[in-house]
Amino acid sequence: MARIVVDVMPKAEILERQWIGSVRALDRLGIAGVADVRQGKRFELEVDGDLSDEQLEQIAADVLTNTVIEDFTITRVNA
Repeated sequence: MARIVVDVMPKAEILERQWIGSVRALDRLGIAGVADVRQGKRFELEVDGDLSDEQLEQIAADVLTNTVIEDFTITRVNA
């Protein structure tokens, strides 16, 4: 069995208010030096058999992400 990890992050040009709030909260806690916070998603797929890179790309692009506003990376942890 193989584990595939798909990490999804908002595209750099997407501004999220949540990030701004997180940086401000850190500042209020006295934690200086954090200039930016970004939040994403992580999917772990356990697969039986062998999925091609093209199939994994299709899964990530068509099911796991909104490619208009998100980018993704795919990593085979143990294949």
